[in-house]
Amino acid sequence: LFSTQASRDEAQREKVQEIPLDELHPFAHHPFKVLDDDRMKDTADSIREYGVLVPAIARPRPDGGYELIAGHRRKRGCELAGLKTMPVIVRELDDDAAIIIMIDSNIQRENILPSERAFAYQMKLEALKHQGLRTDLTSTQVAQKLSAKRVGDEAGVSKDQVRRFIRLTNLIPALLDMVDSKKIAFNPAVELSYLTQEEQGKLVDTMESEQATPSLSQAQRLKKFSQEGKLTEESMLAIMSEEKKPEIGKVTLGTDTLRKYFPTNWTPKQMEDQILKLLNNWYQRTHNSPER
Repeated sequence: LFSTQASRDEAQREKVQEIPLDELHPFAHHPFKVLDDDRMKDTADSIREYGVLVPAIARPRPDGGYELIAGHRRKRGCELAGLKTMPVIVRELDDDAAIIIMIDSNIQRENILPSERAFAYQMKLEALKHQGLRTDLTSTQVAQKLSAKRVGDEAGVSKDQVRRFIRLTNLIPALLDMVDSKKIAFNPAVELSYLTQEEQGKLVDTMESEQATPSLSQAQRLKKFSQEGKLTEESMLAIMSEEKKPEIGKVTLGTDTLRKYFPTNWTPKQMEDQILKLLNNWYQRTHNSPER
């Protein structure tokens, strides 16, 4: 009653707290893997030497402790560095707001696996639809399109690419692992996501017996046969036993491959324009060279 406005503002201002690691719990269905690889070793070494430079973000749990929203890798780095606490900003957030912060704080990292990106896009899309869906103002279909566009815009990809990544969440774990390990390319994987779970399981067995993975054209035919109800083990084997024809005259560079060469906030269109500009400069130099 007798507090000043300044003291009330100070009470509401977020503060960094040192919270014990055993009170910090992982975010439910966190799509990003925390691996004890070389990058994690570097993180632990940095924390050991300099401490945690950027506080994590967490929210209180109803049953005690805190749920990590951003900072899972930092927490693991603290554990490996032998720390007992880490700096954390605690916020009161609903599920949708927490998901959006969690995804946005991780999605621009380098070396994100296709499966991580797929489930992250899916989680953020659902959260945005929950936040923005007003059936009295717009249709469900329009709201979904706007949400997919926002996910893409904020990640630097098109809304169609967002939807293609989300298709990967329909793959069984065995196939999704092959996409992550680059045994199956992204485009064929999207086509395979339309197969039923049972068909996908049989495909894994066929791939193992034939020691082959489907090309894009093979994956498209598998999808077509599945949609027509004609994808039997025999037809699957016939498609997978074909000798693949080399793709002549086609060069494909994915956004993930190019991302490390450009600022994180550049869109695919900006990257494409810059690549064409550099290629044009290279062409001019080589064709105007005296040696030619």
